[in-house]
Amino acid sequence: MPDETPARMTAREAVTLLTGPAGFAEHLPPPRELPADGPLGWAGYDAARERARTRTGEEESVVYGTGVVGDRACVLLSFEFGFLGGSLGQRTGDRLEAAYALALTRRLPLLALVATGGSRMQEGMVALTQLQRVAAAATRLRAAGLPQIAVVRDPTTGGGWATVGAGADVVLALPGAQVGFAGSRVRPADADPYAYSAEGQFAAGQVDAVVPADELAATVTHWLRALGPHVAAGAQPSGTGPRDPSGAPEADAPGAGAPDAAPPRPHDPPPAAPVPRALPVPSAPAVPSATARLPETGREAVARARDARRPRAEAYLADYFAVRLPLHGDRCGGTDPGLLCGFGLRADGGAVAYVAQCGTATRPAGYRTAARTIRLADRLGVPVLTLVDTPGAANDAEAERAGAGAAIAETFAAIAAARVPVTTLVIGEGGSGGALALAAPGNTHVTADSYFSVIAPELAAAILKRPPSETGATADQLRLRPQDLVDLGFARSIVG
Repeated sequence: MPDETPARMTAREAVTLLTGPAGFAEHLPPPRELPADGPLGWAGYDAARERARTRTGEEESVVYGTGVVGDRACVLLSFEFGFLGGSLGQRTGDRLEAAYALALTRRLPLLALVATGGSRMQEGMVALTQLQRVAAAATRLRAAGLPQIAVVRDPTTGGGWATVGAGADVVLALPGAQVGFAGSRVRPADADPYAYSAEGQFAAGQVDAVVPADELAATVTHWLRALGPHVAAGAQPSGTGPRDPSGAPEADAPGAGAPDAAPPRPHDPPPAAPVPRALPVPSAPAVPSATARLPETGREAVARARDARRPRAEAYLADYFAVRLPLHGDRCGGTDPGLLCGFGLRADGGAVAYVAQCGTATRPAGYRTAARTIRLADRLGVPVLTLVDTPGAANDAEAERAGAGAAIAETFAAIAAARVPVTTLVIGEGGSGGALALAAPGNTHVTADSYFSVIAPELAAAILKRPPSETGATADQLRLRPQDLVDLGFARSIVG
Protein backbone atom coordinates (compact mmCIF):
# COMPACT_ATOMS: atom_id res chain seq x y z
CA MET A 1 0.00 0.00 0.00
CA PRO A 2 1.26 3.53 -0.70
CA ASP A 3 3.20 5.40 1.95
CA GLU A 4 2.03 8.61 3.52
CA THR A 5 3.06 11.77 1.70
CA PRO A 6 4.08 15.03 3.45
CA ALA A 7 0.85 16.68 2.27
CA ARG A 8 -1.28 14.26 4.29
CA MET A 9 -2.11 14.91 7.93
CA THR A 10 -1.29 12.21 10.43
CA ALA A 11 -4.09 10.80 12.55
CA ARG A 12 -3.10 12.94 15.52
CA GLU A 13 -2.65 16.07 13.43
CA ALA A 14 -6.18 15.62 12.17
CA VAL A 15 -7.47 15.30 15.74
CA THR A 16 -5.49 18.34 16.90
CA LEU A 17 -6.85 20.38 14.00
CA LEU A 18 -10.27 20.00 15.61
CA THR A 19 -9.59 19.71 19.34
CA GLY A 20 -6.45 21.77 19.87
CA PRO A 21 -3.36 20.34 21.58
CA ALA A 22 -5.00 19.42 24.92
CA GLY A 23 -8.50 18.43 23.90
CA PHE A 24 -8.11 14.67 23.30
CA ALA A 25 -7.92 11.75 25.75
CA GLU A 26 -6.86 8.58 23.97
CA HIS A 27 -8.45 5.21 24.74
CA LEU A 28 -7.28 1.69 23.98
CA PRO A 29 -9.30 -1.51 23.49
CA PRO A 30 -8.46 -4.68 25.40
CA PRO A 31 -5.29 -6.24 23.92
CA ARG A 32 -5.56 -8.97 21.30
CA GLU A 33 -2.80 -11.44 20.54
CA LEU A 34 -2.29 -12.33 16.88
CA PRO A 35 -0.45 -15.37 15.53
CA ALA A 36 2.91 -14.87 13.88
CA ASP A 37 2.47 -12.95 10.60
CA GLY A 38 -1.25 -12.57 11.29
CA PRO A 39 -4.23 -14.85 10.77
CA LEU A 40 -3.07 -15.93 7.31
CA GLY A 41 0.59 -16.39 8.22
CA TRP A 42 1.44 -13.86 5.49
CA ALA A 43 5.23 -13.88 5.18
CA GLY A 44 6.72 -10.55 6.20
CA TYR A 45 3.50 -9.15 7.72
CA ASP A 46 4.96 -8.77 11.23
CA ALA A 47 7.98 -6.99 9.78
CA ALA A 48 5.74 -4.65 7.78
CA ARG A 49 3.77 -3.81 10.93
CA GLU A 50 7.00 -3.10 12.81
CA ARG A 51 8.20 -0.75 10.07
CA ALA A 52 4.83 1.01 10.19
CA ARG A 53 5.12 1.40 13.97
CA THR A 54 8.61 2.83 13.65
CA ARG A 55 7.59 5.24 10.89
CA THR A 56 4.39 6.54 12.49
CA GLY A 57 4.76 5.95 16.22
CA GLU A 58 1.36 4.23 16.20
CA GLU A 59 0.44 0.69 17.18
CA GLU A 60 -2.40 0.47 14.66
CA SER A 61 -4.03 2.37 11.80
CA VAL A 62 -6.67 4.02 14.03
CA VAL A 63 -6.48 6.06 17.22
CA TYR A 64 -9.61 6.92 19.20
CA GLY A 65 -10.74 8.59 22.39
CA THR A 66 -12.82 11.38 23.85
CA GLY A 67 -12.32 15.02 23.02
CA VAL A 68 -13.82 18.48 22.82
CA VAL A 69 -14.43 20.29 19.55
CA GLY A 70 -15.37 23.89 20.15
CA ASP A 71 -17.60 23.54 23.20
CA ARG A 72 -18.93 20.05 22.38
CA ALA A 73 -17.78 16.74 23.80
CA CYS A 74 -17.53 13.83 21.40
CA VAL A 75 -15.75 10.57 20.65
CA LEU A 76 -13.16 10.93 17.91
CA LEU A 77 -11.54 8.24 15.82
CA SER A 78 -8.82 9.06 13.35
CA PHE A 79 -7.10 6.93 10.71
CA GLU A 80 -3.32 6.93 10.30
CA PHE A 81 -2.72 6.45 6.59
CA GLY A 82 1.01 6.06 7.19
CA PHE A 83 0.30 2.79 8.99
CA LEU A 84 -0.13 0.32 6.13
CA GLY A 85 -2.26 2.76 4.17
CA GLY A 86 -4.78 3.22 6.98
CA SER A 87 -6.02 -0.27 6.21
CA LEU A 88 -8.50 -2.19 8.34
CA GLY A 89 -7.27 -5.33 10.08
CA GLN A 90 -8.62 -7.25 13.04
CA ARG A 91 -7.03 -4.95 15.60
CA THR A 92 -8.30 -1.95 13.65
CA GLY A 93 -11.75 -3.46 13.95
CA ASP A 94 -11.25 -3.76 17.71
CA ARG A 95 -10.51 -0.04 17.91
CA LEU A 96 -13.33 1.01 15.65
CA GLU A 97 -15.89 -1.12 17.49
CA ALA A 98 -14.60 0.18 20.83
CA ALA A 99 -14.90 3.79 19.62
CA TYR A 100 -18.55 3.32 18.66
CA ALA A 101 -19.21 1.54 21.98
CA LEU A 102 -17.56 4.39 23.89
CA ALA A 103 -19.84 6.88 22.16
CA LEU A 104 -22.84 4.68 22.96
CA THR A 105 -21.93 4.24 26.62
CA ARG A 106 -21.22 7.92 27.19
CA ARG A 107 -24.10 9.21 25.04
CA LEU A 108 -21.76 11.23 22.83
CA PRO A 109 -21.66 11.92 19.08
CA LEU A 110 -19.02 10.10 17.06
CA LEU A 111 -16.66 12.05 14.83
CA ALA A 112 -14.62 9.98 12.36
CA LEU A 113 -11.58 11.44 10.57
CA VAL A 114 -11.11 8.98 7.76
CA ALA A 115 -8.07 8.28 5.55
CA THR A 116 -7.85 4.67 4.45
CA GLY A 117 -7.16 2.44 1.50
CA GLY A 118 -9.64 -0.21 2.63
CA SER A 119 -9.31 -3.71 4.06
CA ARG A 120 -5.85 -5.11 4.85
CA MET A 121 -5.04 -7.79 2.32
CA GLN A 122 -2.43 -9.45 4.57
CA GLU A 123 -5.30 -10.53 6.85
CA GLY A 124 -7.60 -11.68 4.05
CA MET A 125 -11.22 -12.45 4.93
CA VAL A 126 -10.54 -11.76 8.60
CA ALA A 127 -9.83 -8.16 7.60
CA LEU A 128 -12.79 -7.94 5.25
CA THR A 129 -15.26 -9.03 7.93
CA GLN A 130 -14.25 -6.05 10.07
CA LEU A 131 -16.59 -4.07 7.84
CA GLN A 132 -19.48 -6.08 9.27
CA ARG A 133 -18.33 -5.28 12.80
CA VAL A 134 -18.20 -1.58 11.98
CA ALA A 135 -21.63 -1.64 10.34
CA ALA A 136 -23.14 -3.36 13.37
CA ALA A 137 -21.53 -0.89 15.79
CA ALA A 138 -22.74 2.06 13.73
CA THR A 139 -26.25 0.60 13.66
CA ARG A 140 -26.31 0.34 17.45
CA LEU A 141 -25.24 3.96 17.76
CA ARG A 142 -27.87 5.01 15.24
CA ALA A 143 -30.59 3.13 17.11
CA ALA A 144 -29.62 4.97 20.29
CA GLY A 145 -30.28 8.33 18.62
CA LEU A 146 -26.67 9.49 18.56
CA PRO A 147 -25.18 11.31 15.55
CA GLN A 148 -22.23 10.25 13.43
CA ILE A 149 -20.14 12.75 11.47
CA ALA A 150 -17.40 11.76 9.05
CA VAL A 151 -14.62 13.98 7.73
CA VAL A 152 -13.07 12.25 4.74
CA ARG A 153 -9.41 13.02 4.13
CA ASP A 154 -7.05 12.02 1.34
CA PRO A 155 -7.48 9.22 0.44
CA THR A 156 -10.71 7.60 1.61
CA THR A 157 -11.47 4.50 -0.41
CA GLY A 158 -12.65 0.91 -0.20
CA GLY A 159 -14.51 -0.51 2.76
CA GLY A 160 -13.54 2.38 5.03
CA TRP A 161 -15.45 4.74 2.76
CA ALA A 162 -18.34 2.30 2.46
CA THR A 163 -18.77 2.03 6.25
CA VAL A 164 -17.24 4.70 8.48
CA GLY A 165 -17.31 7.38 5.77
CA ALA A 166 -20.40 7.09 3.60
CA GLY A 167 -22.34 5.47 6.43
CA ALA A 168 -22.24 8.59 8.60
CA ASP A 169 -25.20 10.92 9.04
CA VAL A 170 -23.18 13.89 7.79
CA VAL A 171 -20.21 13.58 5.44
CA LEU A 172 -17.73 16.43 5.13
CA ALA A 173 -14.68 16.27 2.85
CA LEU A 174 -11.39 18.09 2.64
CA PRO A 175 -10.72 19.77 -0.73
CA GLY A 176 -8.96 17.64 -3.30
CA ALA A 177 -9.28 14.42 -1.32
CA GLN A 178 -9.56 11.17 -3.24
CA VAL A 179 -12.90 9.71 -2.20
CA GLY A 180 -14.55 6.61 -3.64
CA PHE A 181 -15.14 2.92 -3.22
CA ALA A 182 -12.59 2.05 -5.89
CA GLY A 183 -9.02 3.06 -5.10
CA SER A 184 -6.67 4.46 -7.72
CA ARG A 185 -5.02 1.09 -8.43
CA VAL A 186 -8.21 -0.93 -8.92
CA ARG A 187 -10.50 1.34 -10.92
CA PRO A 188 -10.77 1.24 -14.74
CA ALA A 189 -7.82 2.85 -16.50
CA ASP A 190 -10.06 5.29 -18.38
CA ALA A 191 -12.18 6.25 -15.36
CA ASP A 192 -12.87 9.96 -14.87
CA PRO A 193 -10.75 10.97 -11.84
CA TYR A 194 -13.25 13.73 -10.94
CA ALA A 195 -15.80 11.07 -10.00
CA TYR A 196 -13.39 9.83 -7.32
CA SER A 197 -12.70 13.25 -5.81
CA ALA A 198 -14.30 15.10 -2.92
CA GLU A 199 -15.70 17.63 -5.36
CA GLY A 200 -17.05 14.94 -7.66
CA GLN A 201 -18.71 13.13 -4.78
CA PHE A 202 -20.29 16.42 -3.71
CA ALA A 203 -21.64 16.98 -7.20
CA ALA A 204 -23.14 13.48 -7.09
CA GLY A 205 -24.83 14.11 -3.74
CA GLN A 206 -22.61 11.72 -1.75
CA VAL A 207 -20.87 14.42 0.31
CA ASP A 208 -22.67 17.18 2.18
CA ALA A 209 -19.93 19.82 1.99
CA VAL A 210 -16.32 20.27 0.92
CA VAL A 211 -14.71 22.21 3.77
CA PRO A 212 -11.23 23.81 3.75
CA ALA A 213 -9.03 22.66 6.63
CA ASP A 214 -8.96 26.10 8.25
CA GLU A 215 -12.77 26.12 8.42
CA LEU A 216 -13.19 22.56 9.58
CA ALA A 217 -13.19 23.10 13.36
CA ALA A 218 -15.86 25.80 13.19
CA THR A 219 -18.00 23.77 10.78
CA VAL A 220 -17.81 20.60 12.87
CA THR A 221 -18.61 22.59 16.03
CA HIS A 222 -21.77 23.94 14.39
CA TRP A 223 -22.77 20.43 13.32
CA LEU A 224 -22.21 19.03 16.80
CA ARG A 225 -24.37 21.79 18.25
CA ALA A 226 -27.11 21.16 15.72
CA LEU A 227 -27.20 17.37 15.91
CA GLY A 228 -26.82 17.02 19.67
CA PRO A 229 -27.07 15.53 22.17
CA HIS A 230 -27.57 19.05 23.45
CA VAL A 231 -25.13 19.00 26.38
CA ALA A 232 -22.18 21.41 26.42
CA ALA A 233 -18.70 19.99 26.93
CA GLY A 234 -18.31 21.92 30.17
CA ALA A 235 -20.88 19.61 31.75
CA GLN A 236 -18.59 16.64 31.03
CA PRO A 237 -21.43 14.19 30.35
CA SER A 238 -21.09 10.53 31.30
CA GLY A 239 -17.53 10.67 32.49
CA THR A 240 -16.03 12.79 29.71
CA GLY A 241 -13.30 14.87 31.26
CA PRO A 242 -9.84 16.28 30.68
CA ARG A 243 -6.98 14.08 29.55
CA ASP A 244 -5.05 12.10 32.13
CA PRO A 245 -2.10 14.35 33.18
CA SER A 246 0.28 11.48 32.54
CA GLY A 247 -0.77 11.42 28.88
CA ALA A 248 -1.31 7.66 29.05
CA PRO A 249 -4.18 6.28 26.98
CA GLU A 250 -7.20 5.07 28.94
CA ALA A 251 -7.83 1.34 28.61
CA ASP A 252 -11.42 0.38 27.84
CA ALA A 253 -12.84 -2.50 29.83
CA PRO A 254 -13.06 -5.94 28.23
CA GLY A 255 -16.37 -6.32 26.43
CA ALA A 256 -16.68 -2.57 25.87
CA GLY A 257 -17.41 -3.22 22.23
CA ALA A 258 -20.09 -5.82 22.85
CA PRO A 259 -23.51 -5.35 21.23
CA ASP A 260 -25.16 -4.83 24.64
CA ALA A 261 -22.78 -2.06 25.72
CA ALA A 262 -25.67 0.35 26.34
CA PRO A 263 -29.39 0.27 25.61
CA PRO A 264 -30.99 2.77 23.26
CA ARG A 265 -32.68 5.73 24.91
CA PRO A 266 -35.61 7.39 23.18
CA HIS A 267 -35.63 11.15 22.99
CA ASP A 268 -38.20 13.25 24.76
CA PRO A 269 -40.27 15.00 22.09
CA PRO A 270 -38.83 18.48 21.48
CA PRO A 271 -41.00 21.58 21.20
CA ALA A 272 -42.25 22.34 17.71
CA ALA A 273 -40.24 24.67 15.52
CA PRO A 274 -41.64 28.21 15.70
CA VAL A 275 -43.63 29.33 12.67
CA PRO A 276 -41.53 31.76 10.59
CA ARG A 277 -42.77 35.30 10.29
CA ALA A 278 -44.18 36.38 6.95
CA LEU A 279 -41.78 38.47 4.90
CA PRO A 280 -42.99 41.50 2.97
CA VAL A 281 -42.99 41.60 -0.81
CA PRO A 282 -40.56 44.29 -2.01
CA SER A 283 -42.07 47.00 -4.19
CA ALA A 284 -41.28 47.17 -7.87
CA PRO A 285 -40.88 50.71 -9.28
CA ALA A 286 -44.22 52.48 -9.61
CA VAL A 287 -46.03 49.39 -8.25
CA PRO A 288 -47.55 49.48 -4.76
CA SER A 289 -46.11 46.83 -2.49
CA ALA A 290 -48.25 43.90 -1.56
CA THR A 291 -49.51 43.86 2.02
CA ALA A 292 -51.01 41.23 4.25
CA ARG A 293 -54.38 41.96 2.62
CA LEU A 294 -55.92 38.66 1.63
CA PRO A 295 -56.63 37.93 -2.04
CA GLU A 296 -60.22 38.53 -3.06
CA THR A 297 -60.31 35.87 -5.77
CA GLY A 298 -58.67 32.59 -6.59
CA ARG A 299 -57.03 34.14 -9.64
CA GLU A 300 -55.48 36.85 -7.45
CA ALA A 301 -54.20 34.26 -4.98
CA VAL A 302 -52.44 32.37 -7.75
CA ALA A 303 -51.01 35.57 -9.27
CA ARG A 304 -49.60 36.69 -5.93
CA ALA A 305 -48.02 33.30 -5.26
CA ARG A 306 -46.39 33.41 -8.70
CA ASP A 307 -45.16 37.00 -8.36
CA ALA A 308 -41.43 37.03 -9.05
CA ARG A 309 -40.94 39.69 -6.36
CA ARG A 310 -42.32 37.49 -3.59
CA PRO A 311 -39.73 36.31 -1.02
CA ARG A 312 -38.49 32.79 -1.65
CA ALA A 313 -37.08 30.09 0.60
CA GLU A 314 -33.59 31.58 0.76
CA ALA A 315 -34.97 34.78 2.27
CA TYR A 316 -37.10 32.91 4.80
CA LEU A 317 -34.24 30.66 5.88
CA ALA A 318 -31.85 33.60 6.20
CA ASP A 319 -34.39 35.40 8.39
CA TYR A 320 -35.10 32.31 10.52
CA PHE A 321 -31.61 30.93 11.21
CA ALA A 322 -28.36 32.35 12.55
CA VAL A 323 -26.40 29.39 11.11
CA ARG A 324 -27.37 26.99 8.31
CA LEU A 325 -25.73 23.61 7.71
CA PRO A 326 -26.81 22.08 4.40
CA LEU A 327 -27.42 18.39 3.79
CA HIS A 328 -26.61 17.79 0.15
CA GLY A 329 -27.90 15.00 -2.04
CA ASP A 330 -30.03 11.89 -1.81
CA ARG A 331 -27.10 9.43 -1.46
CA CYS A 332 -28.32 7.77 -4.66
CA GLY A 333 -26.35 9.97 -7.07
CA GLY A 334 -28.90 12.79 -7.30
CA THR A 335 -29.28 16.39 -6.21
CA ASP A 336 -32.01 19.00 -6.61
CA PRO A 337 -30.96 22.66 -6.41
CA GLY A 338 -34.62 23.59 -6.08
CA LEU A 339 -34.92 21.99 -2.64
CA LEU A 340 -32.83 23.17 0.32
CA CYS A 341 -32.31 20.73 3.18
CA GLY A 342 -30.23 20.72 6.32
CA PHE A 343 -30.04 21.70 9.96
CA GLY A 344 -29.92 25.20 11.33
CA LEU A 345 -29.23 27.00 14.59
CA ARG A 346 -31.51 29.84 15.62
CA ALA A 347 -30.30 32.95 17.44
CA ASP A 348 -31.12 31.32 20.80
CA GLY A 349 -29.04 28.25 19.89
CA GLY A 350 -32.04 26.03 19.22
CA ALA A 351 -31.62 23.44 16.48
CA VAL A 352 -34.22 22.91 13.75
CA ALA A 353 -34.02 20.73 10.64
CA TYR A 354 -35.35 22.34 7.48
CA VAL A 355 -36.69 21.28 4.10
CA ALA A 356 -37.51 24.18 1.79
CA GLN A 357 -38.86 24.23 -1.74
CA CYS A 358 -37.59 27.11 -3.88
CA GLY A 359 -40.51 27.60 -6.28
CA THR A 360 -39.41 25.07 -8.88
CA ALA A 361 -40.82 21.65 -9.73
CA THR A 362 -39.33 19.30 -7.14
CA ARG A 363 -37.32 16.41 -8.56
CA PRO A 364 -37.08 12.85 -7.20
CA ALA A 365 -33.63 13.52 -5.75
CA GLY A 366 -35.12 16.44 -3.85
CA TYR A 367 -37.82 14.30 -2.27
CA ARG A 368 -35.30 11.64 -1.30
CA THR A 369 -33.05 14.28 0.26
CA ALA A 370 -36.06 15.66 2.13
CA ALA A 371 -36.94 12.21 3.45
CA ARG A 372 -33.32 11.68 4.49
CA THR A 373 -33.35 14.96 6.41
CA ILE A 374 -36.67 14.30 8.15
CA ARG A 375 -35.68 10.78 9.19
CA LEU A 376 -32.36 12.01 10.60
CA ALA A 377 -34.07 14.81 12.55
CA ASP A 378 -36.60 12.32 13.90
CA ARG A 379 -33.89 9.92 15.04
CA LEU A 380 -31.96 12.72 16.78
CA GLY A 381 -34.98 14.39 18.36
CA VAL A 382 -34.75 17.65 16.40
CA PRO A 383 -37.94 19.45 15.28
CA VAL A 384 -38.52 19.99 11.56
CA LEU A 385 -39.58 23.04 9.56
CA THR A 386 -40.81 22.68 5.99
CA LEU A 387 -41.38 25.56 3.58
CA VAL A 388 -43.76 24.68 0.75
CA ASP A 389 -43.40 26.46 -2.58
CA THR A 390 -43.67 24.45 -5.79
CA PRO A 391 -45.95 24.31 -8.83
CA GLY A 392 -45.76 20.54 -8.32
CA ALA A 393 -43.51 17.56 -8.68
CA ALA A 394 -41.34 17.32 -11.78
CA ASN A 395 -43.28 15.34 -14.39
CA ASP A 396 -40.82 14.92 -17.26
CA ALA A 397 -39.62 11.53 -18.51
CA GLU A 398 -36.34 11.82 -16.67
CA ALA A 399 -38.21 12.34 -13.39
CA GLU A 400 -40.29 9.23 -14.04
CA ARG A 401 -37.19 7.17 -14.76
CA ALA A 402 -35.65 8.48 -11.52
CA GLY A 403 -38.60 7.18 -9.51
CA ALA A 404 -40.78 10.24 -8.92
CA GLY A 405 -43.67 8.27 -7.46
CA ALA A 406 -41.51 6.25 -5.08
CA ALA A 407 -39.59 9.37 -3.96
CA ILE A 408 -42.81 11.27 -3.20
CA ALA A 409 -44.16 8.24 -1.33
CA GLU A 410 -40.96 8.13 0.71
CA THR A 411 -41.43 11.77 1.73
CA PHE A 412 -45.08 11.27 2.71
CA ALA A 413 -43.99 8.30 4.82
CA ALA A 414 -41.14 10.19 6.51
CA ILE A 415 -43.48 12.92 7.72
CA ALA A 416 -46.18 10.43 8.70
CA ALA A 417 -43.69 8.41 10.76
CA ALA A 418 -41.99 11.39 12.42
CA ARG A 419 -42.19 11.40 16.21
CA VAL A 420 -40.78 14.92 16.37
CA PRO A 421 -43.09 17.83 15.57
CA VAL A 422 -43.12 19.08 11.98
CA THR A 423 -44.11 22.69 11.27
CA THR A 424 -45.05 23.78 7.75
CA LEU A 425 -45.38 27.26 6.25
CA VAL A 426 -46.70 27.60 2.71
CA ILE A 427 -44.87 30.62 1.31
CA GLY A 428 -45.97 30.46 -2.33
CA GLU A 429 -47.39 27.82 -4.60
CA GLY A 430 -48.89 24.67 -3.15
CA GLY A 431 -49.07 22.53 -6.24
CA SER A 432 -50.96 19.31 -5.55
CA GLY A 433 -49.30 16.17 -4.16
CA GLY A 434 -45.80 17.41 -4.93
CA ALA A 435 -46.38 20.14 -2.33
CA LEU A 436 -48.56 18.15 0.04
CA ALA A 437 -45.77 15.58 0.53
CA LEU A 438 -43.93 18.21 2.60
CA ALA A 439 -46.94 19.55 4.52
CA ALA A 440 -47.44 18.64 8.18
CA PRO A 441 -50.93 17.29 8.90
CA GLY A 442 -52.49 19.50 11.57
CA ASN A 443 -49.61 21.98 11.73
CA THR A 444 -49.59 23.75 8.37
CA HIS A 445 -49.71 27.54 8.17
CA VAL A 446 -49.97 29.80 5.12
CA THR A 447 -48.92 33.30 4.14
CA ALA A 448 -51.20 35.81 2.45
CA ASP A 449 -49.17 35.35 -0.75
CA SER A 450 -49.81 31.63 -1.10
CA TYR A 451 -52.31 29.15 -2.42
CA PHE A 452 -52.78 25.38 -2.20
CA SER A 453 -54.76 23.34 -4.67
CA VAL A 454 -55.42 19.80 -5.75
CA ILE A 455 -54.48 20.95 -9.25
CA ALA A 456 -53.42 24.19 -10.95
CA PRO A 457 -56.51 26.08 -12.12
CA GLU A 458 -55.27 26.17 -15.72
CA LEU A 459 -54.97 22.38 -15.78
CA ALA A 460 -58.31 21.94 -14.07
CA ALA A 461 -60.00 24.10 -16.71
CA ALA A 462 -58.31 22.13 -19.48
CA ILE A 463 -59.41 18.79 -18.00
CA LEU A 464 -62.96 20.12 -17.71
CA LYS A 465 -62.76 21.35 -21.32
CA ARG A 466 -63.37 24.93 -20.27
CA PRO A 467 -62.02 27.87 -22.29
CA PRO A 468 -59.06 29.79 -20.83
CA SER A 469 -61.43 32.66 -20.02
CA GLU A 470 -62.96 30.47 -17.29
CA THR A 471 -59.68 29.78 -15.48
CA GLY A 472 -60.45 32.44 -12.89
CA ALA A 473 -63.86 30.98 -12.14
CA THR A 474 -62.26 27.55 -11.85
CA ALA A 475 -59.74 28.92 -9.36
CA ASP A 476 -62.61 30.25 -7.27
CA GLN A 477 -64.32 26.86 -7.35
CA LEU A 478 -61.16 25.15 -6.14
CA ARG A 479 -61.19 27.32 -2.99
CA LEU A 480 -57.42 27.63 -2.97
CA ARG A 481 -57.01 31.06 -1.28
CA PRO A 482 -55.30 31.29 2.14
CA GLN A 483 -58.58 32.05 3.90
CA ASP A 484 -60.24 29.13 2.10
CA LEU A 485 -57.51 26.81 3.36
CA VAL A 486 -58.19 27.88 6.95
CA ASP A 487 -61.95 27.52 6.50
CA LEU A 488 -61.48 24.02 5.07
CA GLY A 489 -59.38 23.00 8.07
CA PHE A 490 -56.21 22.40 6.04
CA ALA A 491 -54.30 25.39 7.46
CA ARG A 492 -54.17 26.42 11.11
CA SER A 493 -53.47 30.08 10.52
CA ILE A 494 -52.56 32.82 8.07
CA VAL A 495 -49.16 34.19 9.07
CA GLY A 496 -48.64 37.93 8.83
